[in-house]
Amino acid sequence: MKKLSFAISALVLAAQPVFAENVGVTSSADPRVTEAGMEMLRQGGSAADAAMAMMLALTVVEPQSSGIGGGGFLLYQDSAKGVLSTINGRETAPAAATPDRFVGPDGKALGFLEAFQGGRSVGVPGNVQLMAETHRKWGKLSWAKIFKPAIRLADKGFIVNKTLESRLKGIQPLWSNFDAARAIYWRNGAPVTAGMTLKNPELAATMKLLAKKGPNAFYTGPIANQIVSAVTTSKLSPGDMTMTDLAQYRAKEQQAVCAPYRVYVVCGMAPPSSGATTVLQILGTLQRFDLAASGKNSPQSWHLIGQAMQLAYADREKYLADDAFVNVPVAGLLNPEYIKERSALIDPEKARTDYPAGNPPGAMPRTAAISSEVAGTTHFTAVDRSGNIANMTSTIEGPFGSQLVAGGFFLNNELTDFTFSPEKNGAPVANRVMGGKRPLSSMSPTIVFDRDGRAVLALGSAGGKRIIMHVTKTLIGVIDFGLPLDQAIALPNIFFGSGGLEVEQNTMLSAMSDGLSKFGQPVRPVDLGSKVNGAQLVGNSWTGASDPRSEGTSSTIDAKGKVKVTVPRLVDEAPTEDVG
Repeated sequence: MKKLSFAISALVLAAQPVFAENVGVTSSADPRVTEAGMEMLRQGGSAADAAMAMMLALTVVEPQSSGIGGGGFLLYQDSAKGVLSTINGRETAPAAATPDRFVGPDGKALGFLEAFQGGRSVGVPGNVQLMAETHRKWGKLSWAKIFKPAIRLADKGFIVNKTLESRLKGIQPLWSNFDAARAIYWRNGAPVTAGMTLKNPELAATMKLLAKKGPNAFYTGPIANQIVSAVTTSKLSPGDMTMTDLAQYRAKEQQAVCAPYRVYVVCGMAPPSSGATTVLQILGTLQRFDLAASGKNSPQSWHLIGQAMQLAYADREKYLADDAFVNVPVAGLLNPEYIKERSALIDPEKARTDYPAGNPPGAMPRTAAISSEVAGTTHFTAVDRSGNIANMTSTIEGPFGSQLVAGGFFLNNELTDFTFSPEKNGAPVANRVMGGKRPLSSMSPTIVFDRDGRAVLALGSAGGKRIIMHVTKTLIGVIDFGLPLDQAIALPNIFFGSGGLEVEQNTMLSAMSDGLSKFGQPVRPVDLGSKVNGAQLVGNSWTGASDPRSEGTSSTIDAKGKVKVTVPRLVDEAPTEDVG
């Protein structure tokens, strides 16, 4: 991928910086988090400052999805320098981890329920290290100032929303062994409900210590001791993380993975993210089809999208993993000739009966295997007055991660993103567990550049393996269907499973199920919720957008300090509210 990425970097460097008419944009899955980022922009902070304040605030108000006990991927576009950077803050397996970590005494892979609860599933958290690198490179405000919104929310309390209430109700039967979690989120023997005020003094104390002592206070000292203790003394499946594992963790700056689509260039994260590679494969195989002409209301458009999706996911399962441990043929998977071969497998009039993985240039013999990935996670975007963009997806994996609490925050269960069976048909699986390795991820933070090299779109989503499709659908909505970002996000979601296509229920896509099934593949309407957030350059101004399926919002601030909050709805135009 180096040649392609170098070419893209040269294109971006040739662009002029974008100084938008509005001073800044923030977008997230929670209005209090959107405001935390906007608070940084109002104080003259950079997009990096805003995004990191949002990551911290999410630890407090969206504990089921992300936080400092997990990891993430960040794309950062430096507008003045024209440089796109990425930081990999994905969690790592403890040094003691072995390939049979999720294999039972009978030699068979554990069930997910048995695997994810407790210390065995916890990876070394990366978000604080990612934050430290982001602040060092692009931050303008002091380190301590970025913590203020999160500390305030944890100290003074926040109102429990419907989303947190529903996640707590769903997880309630599993918390009999998790006293620390119940101590924070239960009242009178039951989970807190929407409308109640929730305080988390233990998390506030952790945040205050990090604000004062800096990022090393997370990976050494009392906080690290709490993490190791929670993992190794867990009532269920104690783990083997050590203080050394924490002290040696490093976030990594990586080269972005980029490829052209139509007149644009689409960029995302390199492995262990499967996001950019799979998104770009889907788009590449659709390049020869005129989706703009067929349009969003045509069953054939969605048939083509579904075919490209299933072929790309077949390659994902076979080839994608942490490229520090496994040869991942990214360049081969995105090779134009290989993409043409894969696209030729798509019949515009008929669905395939199978979706085989291909043989991209540079690929070594490999066995395909399915990995587990739960639909959690969150995404947030910030754009500052100079047009710098911070675009981050963050996660602790499943709802409330491993269910373990340390320092008032949940610890991830990211190690269940590894493939549980280390071998298949006598050959090693690319995404098997190894000490120090980062599990495969579908997180897909994405930035799109126009033909002049200007960044014009930034987005990402939650949703486990479906993240890739939520992002791809939105990109197609903007680029091919000509929709503004908010309407592209609101388009119906599509995925696959049980031998056919899955389409979002109660949408125009489920209404066209009969027409779509005529292409020869069963179509099943199901719940395919998403949490897409992002920002788009429209004319000379950035505007934010969030998913109408979530409780998220976006905000903009103009040069006079006037803030406009946008709350999405499942209609063409979202109402807005001026808040000062």
